[in-house]
Amino acid sequence: MADFSSFDSFSSAGSSDKAEAAELQKMIAVEQQKAQFQAQVHNFTDVCWDKCMDKPSSKLDSRTETCLVSCVERFIDTTLAITNRFTQMVQKGTH
Repeated sequence: MADFSSFDSFSSAGSSDKAEAAELQKMIAVEQQKAQFQAQVHNFTDVCWDKCMDKPSSKLDSRTETCLVSCVERFIDTTLAITNRFTQMVQKGTH
């Protein structure tokens, strides 16, 4: 009579490996999204800096501070709108 116990442990190990690979792929995707987000933050920081800073000094004048605040607020509003849109798309996809 054949002993299938080793086959059972092999097949469950194979499914375990697949689950680990799937989890690893999810983690990689999340890290890629984080990296893309950080790249966008740096991009917008550069844009806001170039747009608002005329000349570097030891103190921000009120015009420069207002410009930077406005630029950052637009970035936050845009990010929230995009995040909400993606959330809606995901929710529609799960229903």
